[in-house]
Amino acid sequence: MFFSPQEDLALGRKYSPYVEKELGGRIPDESVQSYINRVGQRIARFCHRPDMAYHFAAVDTDMANAIAMPGGYVFITRGLLEELESEAQLAAILGHEVGHIVARDSMAAMSRQIGMTALVAAAHVGDVPSDVGRAAMFITSVLTLQYSREDEVDADLVGLSYMIQAGYDPNGMVETMQILQDLQTVRPIEFFSTHPNPENRLAYLKERIARRYASMDSLKNGEEEYADRVLDPLKEHKNRRKVQASETSRGQ
Repeated sequence: MFFSPQEDLALGRKYSPYVEKELGGRIPDESVQSYINRVGQRIARFCHRPDMAYHFAAVDTDMANAIAMPGGYVFITRGLLEELESEAQLAAILGHEVGHIVARDSMAAMSRQIGMTALVAAAHVGDVPSDVGRAAMFITSVLTLQYSREDEVDADLVGLSYMIQAGYDPNGMVETMQILQDLQTVRPIEFFSTHPNPENRLAYLKERIARRYASMDSLKNGEEEYADRVLDPLKEHKNRRKVQASETSRGQ
């Protein structure tokens, strides 16, 4: 690829604050953020690029999606977190996104979408606010990038390997993809707009687990911990927002 890994890192560092802002900003609960980061770092230790610095954050938007940026930045949305049911399912999503980062899929997808010239231009913007047009193009490409189905298969399988090495139940990956596919029947979800759903996804995940990992036991699922550390705080966060909105409307 034309860009070096060091340039990936520079792009991620430069633009991640703006992508985070576009996604609603960080969920204002440091306990939730710490938990998400802890699970992500546990996965990252077993990836093919453990030497990189990885950054995991939960962002405050209803969209159900996860976004991997060049250079080790991963955002997972409140809308997706609310659909998951266990720490193993969270690990599946984060493992999948780390797989995209390791393979540099985001850079490849953006180069296809906006062109290498625009990508180079974005990399050489010295100060993002000083060149709003180029910066906006890059940020939009991050938020709307489309991986290939081949990218998705690779990220599924490598993410599965990462989560198992980190001690998580691999069935969490199957459960997660089943949750997303079921949700897609209710409404179009953002995850599948950026992560095209490969054919036979559940089948090849189940086959890989049966063939390689069937004998492994005592792996973590973490339903209770996930409910305590993520689902309950997010319910409280949503209730606080409703109260604030109600008070604001009464005051107008």
